[in-house]
Amino acid sequence: MPAVAYFVQQIVNGLETGGVYALVALGYTLIYGILELLNFAHGDVYMVGAFLAGGVATLLVHNQVSAVPAVLVVGLMVLAATLGAGVLGVGIERVAYRPLRNANRLAPLITAIGVSLLLESAVQVWVSPAPVLVPSNALVPQTVLQVSGVETPLMGLMLLVVSVALMVGLDVFVYRTRFGSAMRATAQDREAAAFMGIDINRVIMVTFFVASALAGLGGVLFGLRFATIDFYMGYVLGFKAFTAAVVGGIGNVRGAMVGGLLLGVLESLAGGFISTQFQNTLVFLGLITVLMVRPQGLFGQPLTDRA
Repeated sequence: MPAVAYFVQQIVNGLETGGVYALVALGYTLIYGILELLNFAHGDVYMVGAFLAGGVATLLVHNQVSAVPAVLVVGLMVLAATLGAGVLGVGIERVAYRPLRNANRLAPLITAIGVSLLLESAVQVWVSPAPVLVPSNALVPQTVLQVSGVETPLMGLMLLVVSVALMVGLDVFVYRTRFGSAMRATAQDREAAAFMGIDINRVIMVTFFVASALAGLGGVLFGLRFATIDFYMGYVLGFKAFTAAVVGGIGNVRGAMVGGLLLGVLESLAGGFISTQFQNTLVFLGLITVLMVRPQGLFGQPLTDRA
């Protein structure tokens, strides 16, 4: 493959993976923007969403022959993953985080790590410690698109398009709607927002639902694209998505989008041109360099003390 085509191929591969990173990173940044909480259980909510979708697919598809139309199966997968992950996120906030809302910041951070380990262990014990196959061959076309030597599966392109559409939709929701204004007001000053009549608990609940639903949908897209899920996938991808949110500017929605896509592209280029063995190491070295130059992230604002 010519060098230019190979370079473009790596960019395309990176954007596909970066779309999933961005969806999960959006959840990190939404929750941090509202509560200033690093929800390290968020990656495992993504993992649970993937398993919920995989369970629906396994139930309805047998030997790659479905008695239900493939479009309906995928729709049910999306519904199960988004609703299930959204409700799980709301439950985690209500049970684990809300009682610690006014506690020392270290307490909810440790709790988030505990919730993460709990979810991983629960799926490992109750579902499977081994990777689980998602019957994506029976659900989505396996067509490979090719343009000027650059090729990508149709599902990979769909993953990127859906991810970008969701990012744009979330951006409109946060910056163009009344409830989005309430979210931004709560993020800026919770006490002042409460004095203005904003239901803080409702805003936080909806934020956790939206963030978790996006993560669950990311799990669906990942399962359909790569056909394999496992109980540990949330830890690895969640860590990368958190890094993407920090690089983009933690608390900034548009920064999380760009950070996720950038991380995917850098990861693909590092693996394609340097070494897959040291791929993650090289990517994180590059991202550390970005933060050394701009500690607040690409789109973040310098930290100031609140009055």
